[in-house]
Amino acid sequence: MPFIVDLTSGNVEKEQYPGEIGGSVLGLRLMAGRTPAGLDPYDPRALLYVAAGVLGGTAAPGLAKAVFLAKSPLTGVAGESHALGPFAAGLRGADAKALAVTGRAARPSYLLVQDGQVSLHDASELRGLGTAATTDALRARHGQGAHVAAIGPAGENLVRYASVVTDYAYAAGRYGLGAVFGAKNLKAVVCVGEAPTESASAAEVADPGAIAGLAAYYRDSLATNPLAAIQAGMPGFAGWVGDPPAPGYAAVRNFSVTGAHGLRVPSAADYDGRAVATTGACPGCPNDCLKVYAPPGLAERRTGGLGQEAFLSLGWNLGIDDLDTVLAANARCNDLGLDPVSLGGTLAFAMECAERGLLPGGPVFGDPAALPGLIDDVAGRTGEMGDLLAEGAARAAAKLGPAAAPYAMTVKGAELPCFDPRVQPGIGLGYAIAPGGPRYDALEHDLDFDPVAGLAYSFGEARRIGAEPAPVAGLDAERGRRTARLLRLWSGLDALNLCVFASSPTRPLTLDHLSALVTAVLGREFTLDDLLAAGQARLDAMRAYAIREGGGPDELPARMHEEPVAAGPHEGAVLDRASFELARAAFYEELGWR
Repeated sequence: MPFIVDLTSGNVEKEQYPGEIGGSVLGLRLMAGRTPAGLDPYDPRALLYVAAGVLGGTAAPGLAKAVFLAKSPLTGVAGESHALGPFAAGLRGADAKALAVTGRAARPSYLLVQDGQVSLHDASELRGLGTAATTDALRARHGQGAHVAAIGPAGENLVRYASVVTDYAYAAGRYGLGAVFGAKNLKAVVCVGEAPTESASAAEVADPGAIAGLAAYYRDSLATNPLAAIQAGMPGFAGWVGDPPAPGYAAVRNFSVTGAHGLRVPSAADYDGRAVATTGACPGCPNDCLKVYAPPGLAERRTGGLGQEAFLSLGWNLGIDDLDTVLAANARCNDLGLDPVSLGGTLAFAMECAERGLLPGGPVFGDPAALPGLIDDVAGRTGEMGDLLAEGAARAAAKLGPAAAPYAMTVKGAELPCFDPRVQPGIGLGYAIAPGGPRYDALEHDLDFDPVAGLAYSFGEARRIGAEPAPVAGLDAERGRRTARLLRLWSGLDALNLCVFASSPTRPLTLDHLSALVTAVLGREFTLDDLLAAGQARLDAMRAYAIREGGGPDELPARMHEEPVAAGPHEGAVLDRASFELARAAFYEELGWR
């Protein structure tokens, strides 16, 4: 099913893998089978995988998802990132469900996928352009209906957490996949073809009637499912509004402040006049959870696709609470091709080091005016500071010396998401043990399953996979088993390119709906056991690759074990080391790992 593309020779072949779903599991098998152990992520022989699979991009709820996969220059293990939005539909419309790319082009180039054919084209004139200008130029060349996955200067300059940005606003952000593009001299992937639409679903799926029924159910659920309602409403799931989260819930100043901090959360009115696009991001999905925001007057506003972590990563974690500063920084990150989460974590690390006298002349917390220049310096590797911070917090700490190491909030070399694991120990286990590195959307939050404060409507769904409700602060063997089961479920969603923001246990698509959805698309029975088996296969393949490559330990930064939450309802929360090790052992046992 995938096209095998050698950028060095320009050769393109197509291989068949009967029975494969074609998502990240196939990509992991190709990486393990076609590349030697210990290969540098920037080596021309390294494999880059881009796929919609047999489900992604179908005009149906929860299926607007493409996977980008390669050996991560940040972690040294398999880096998997997902782009929502219309790009997966573009791949399907171009009649290419997957690309496996090796080699290095002789000059800046892009891949054109059209009518089931893949060809390599010169992109020298695009070098140095942001992702928006790159997309404009390629659409001018190939039509306004073309779908484009592009890198910006950060990827060209091999910033280790450079991202790939699809169709202006929808990033595959984590683990430095944009730098792998850059190392291959690959500026973009362009898809030209008739993308699937709901009206054309009969030609795309085995049971269009079932798909229509699921879409109608999902549309009705927007009024009844509280998380879906927030996602669909304004300013949306990523628009932090209302009361501030309790102390310790989210990262403030590099996770160092867990009491009163004086930072504000925006009001809904603060988003007025800042919406660029708020509907229609994901073809076939009734929910509009992906929204684009940018301050009025910003030079490039179309790149302001707002993920849930942006406000925390580029705001509170840096001691900043000005909404326009954060929105502008997020849009700039997407245009330059930078992951906001790793950028925020790296800048926060540098700020704490500077505060402690370990990085003279380094950036300081709470300085909104300095943020744009810092972003540009990192993307361009400008000066000693920009070059240092382009390496990420873990490598920067190694260069600064042992005294800086405690302030790198990283796991396996990747910066932590901004949800504090001291308050939610299951999230902490997921950060530490997920074999590809820490991701906030690898499994549901512990708070959702707290018997008192949780989302009671989701408890029945969670029980079906063995995740009983439990007090949020508990850290024991059962927490380890429960977390492993949730990770396996969401790994199945990732393996199949199913959207976690549409799915069980807390969103509208229940386990039965998910089974029915896959069955309706493929025309063969698909069960919950099949979904969990896909999740286990993905986790096993990622872990095997991590072991082969000598990936980092399944550990959290010492701060999470040594510095309790200082105030509020979670006061005293900390991850006891002995309890964490017990839970980790149970996690391994549940997944059959030794």
